Amino acid sequence: MILASASQTRARLLGDAGVTFEIVPARVDEDALKQSLLVEKASHRDIADALAELKALRVSASRPGELVLGADQVLSFDGALISKCESLAEARELLLCLRGKAHDLISAMVLAKNGAPVWRHVGKATLTMRDFSDSFLDDYLAQEGEGLLSGVGCYRLESRGAQLFSRVNGDHSTVLGLPLIPLLSALREQGVIAK
Repeated sequence: MILASASQTRARLLGDAGVTFEIVPARVDEDALKQSLLVEKASHRDIADALAELKALRVSASRPGELVLGADQVLSFDGALISKCESLAEARELLLCLRGKAHDLISAMVLAKNGAPVWRHVGKATLTMRDFSDSFLDDYLAQEGEGLLSGVGCYRLESRGAQLFSRVNGDHSTVLGLPLIPLLSALREQGVIAK
């Protein structure tokens, strides 16, 4: 199987689950597709699904006969689709907006073979941030640094970012960007892992 993503978290989740795979990052213009779908008033769920499908199909087209996993995650907050931050100043602004409120992480996966989708799944988790202090936020940003910019919410729930939250409703692997249980079931059906 091929993982069409450079995400270290997704690779770690798959590897820890005992799945053998090759990493071939998809080279796609995510922002252009997002903007096009937002103009068409697509739901945030459909945008995540379309991004995952685009990644899977892009790599699948060049690797005939191989199963390719495309995955993407979007953050939906107060009716808006939130994009990755470019700087720690933007990250601070985003985290201040999310403070004390709930947002949704929508994680989509598409398996493709021979340039066509053969399976898809979209999972959602709702996360509520606690009303943390400004000093906590400043310390958090200083400790975590620019590595936070790789995630759409500027936090890593699997590490110190867990301290930002008062409640998480949903599957932990969905929060991390790869709903693992449904994926493993699909991989068994595809013969990638043992039944």
